[in-house]
Amino acid sequence: MTSKRFRITTTLLALLLLSGCGINNIPTYDEAVNGRWSEVQNQYKRRADLVPNLVNTVEGFAQQERDVLTEVTEARTRVSQMNISPEMLTDPEAFQQFQANQGELTSALQRLMVVVEAYPDLKSNENFLALQQQLEGTENRISVARRDYIQAVQTYNTELRTIPGRWWHRFMYSDMLTKENFSISEADAANPTVEFKN
Repeated sequence: MTSKRFRITTTLLALLLLSGCGINNIPTYDEAVNGRWSEVQNQYKRRADLVPNLVNTVEGFAQQERDVLTEVTEARTRVSQMNISPEMLTDPEAFQQFQANQGELTSALQRLMVVVEAYPDLKSNENFLALQQQLEGTENRISVARRDYIQAVQTYNTELRTIPGRWWHRFMYSDMLTKENFSISEADAANPTVEFKN
């Protein structure tokens, strides 16, 4: 009877100790990364959905700016056609392609905003102003979602590389790989040059 009680007590004590020693951290952090990734995708989708309305509004005012409008439309198409899966988070090439396509859309939208500056009537158009505000808000949401994702990936990847998470990873979660993170392109990291002409 005492040996049975001893085994039950030992088992309960072992379970109690294991529950507090980080055995669940890796799956918990993995789910946090997946949740943050969903928010990144959600915000990029929101931006992609705004593009057709923005292009149509600008098109009505700036017919001669066909190249910029085409570039924005093509960049949006590339973004929309990407196959986004959870495996992308552990595939460096697929993640870089996702980031490159999103970067192209960002660049095209920035060029579109420069074109808009040349059309005072468009800048005062209510529909355009509303779309521009939505786009600016979405860009802010994208920045926040990316920041949250970066932090979640950092926590997850750190857990896989440090003790005791490293041990749990090796013995229980060996199928879970490190996650990819956003990086800044060389063009984005370069300092802008400012020239003053006399």
